[in-house]
Amino acid sequence: MRRDGLLVPLGLAVTLILTAAAPAYAEKGFGGATDGETEQHADTSGDGTVSVTVGGVVFDRSKNGSGRSAGALTPSTSWTPPPCWYAPKYTPEQLQKYLEPIWEAGSTGHEWDAKQRDRYVKGHPYKDFNKDKAGKGYFWDSFVDEDFPPGWDSCEEQIFWVDQGDPPPAGIENAVTPEILAELAYSEIRVPGTEVTLAPAEAAKVNLPTWAWLDGAEFKPVSVTASVPVIGIEATATAEPVSLEIEPGTPDAETFPASGVCEINGGRIGEPYAKGKAEQTPPCGVKYLRSSGDGTFPLQATVTWKIEWTGTGGAGGDLPDGSFGATQDVVVQEIQAINR
Repeated sequence: MRRDGLLVPLGLAVTLILTAAAPAYAEKGFGGATDGETEQHADTSGDGTVSVTVGGVVFDRSKNGSGRSAGALTPSTSWTPPPCWYAPKYTPEQLQKYLEPIWEAGSTGHEWDAKQRDRYVKGHPYKDFNKDKAGKGYFWDSFVDEDFPPGWDSCEEQIFWVDQGDPPPAGIENAVTPEILAELAYSEIRVPGTEVTLAPAEAAKVNLPTWAWLDGAEFKPVSVTASVPVIGIEATATAEPVSLEIEPGTPDAETFPASGVCEINGGRIGEPYAKGKAEQTPPCGVKYLRSSGDGTFPLQATVTWKIEWTGTGGAGGDLPDGSFGATQDVVVQEIQAINR
């Protein structure tokens, strides 16, 4: 069993659960909130958007998407952001303040406590909590995505030391680097809702094209920056809309284009309807072939976003595309004709 960065014998699990609420176990390092907690910071954008510290990483959301219908992206592949990661958490003094009360409580067992003292005090490999290196590095520990996705418990390395300016030890997966920060920033991206504007607005008509478009002012690139200030690294993940896919909600319909995928054109998705275009073919839209009767058709609109990242030292690259969609009800009416 792992408890807040410490490898704990499974036989001690019950004891630790009973003692977990003791004040000694709530000691925080400089890395911010303890696992599963989020620290809110000052408004950075003037619109209610805040930066947060999660697991030793500061997320700047000031350039993120906003609004009640904004949401997180779903990756287009099986790739997912790291469920846990390693980041700086303790100075030598802070680690001592964290560990010594645990050992003194005796709840973890003499054998385990002795091994921990051997590791952090007696020089195998750290002597006196590395106090001779104070100000020259940090103890790193694992942090967990607060949603506890699959794999959240896969970071099982014991707390380890990294000299300032050095990379983390080879072989430690998900230790923060610009690329890992970019992947973490991906999970913090929020994009605008995808309710499309349809016209004619009052109701779609059977066998007449319905134009569809998205507000170009809302559908622009958004980004989140993740950083670890104490070691001077950061990365920004940027999402840019590339296409809109329309699913009419019934097989009795045709889409424009036929694929149902409307590409970005000049920074705009689709084209606003204008008077006199009722019978023209829209660049983005749908034509229903039957009425919705007394009900509606659930039109699904999904925007695909391309994700790129840049980071400290000129690092950068692509991450899997993401998508975000919404369903809206569409009334489709028969065109009334009068026979004379």
